[in-house]
Amino acid sequence: MTSDPDTLWRRCAHLGRVLLPLVDQEPVRQADRHENLRTWGIDTAVGERLIEVFAALAAHAVAIDASVSTAQFDALPVRTVAEAATGKRDFELLAGLPDSFADVRDEQAVQLFRLSAYEGGQASRRLFQLSREVRHSLIVLAEHPLFPCRTCGDVLSRATEAGLPQ
Repeated sequence: MTSDPDTLWRRCAHLGRVLLPLVDQEPVRQADRHENLRTWGIDTAVGERLIEVFAALAAHAVAIDASVSTAQFDALPVRTVAEAATGKRDFELLAGLPDSFADVRDEQAVQLFRLSAYEGGQASRRLFQLSREVRHSLIVLAEHPLFPCRTCGDVLSRATEAGLPQ
């Protein structure tokens, strides 16, 4: 387990926040995602925020499972996080989260994710659809022909190079 779970969560949350802006550097990706969200009956802003937190939850679950420290987070393979997005059950993604969140947006998004997971039915189906979108976005970054991001650290470095907020 990490020595500072709050710092680890902030690192995972940062990964989630930069995921879509990096993927959207290819405009067709954003248009496809928005079309998917509309087809699924998910508000675009809500869906994109859930995608961000879903990616953060998947990265956090992988880090917790591997007992990595915050310093070791950057070495986590993006493909492993992508697989966790679709391979872990909702309750596995929610395990080990901090008791409180420094960013109220993170807390609200996690609560919405938790509510959707426990609600079941259509809400659970939407989470399944979003998990596939998260996985796809991470795979796009991992396998990008010009700038592949093999690790979480690569993603965060690319975000810094692109001028995305820390």
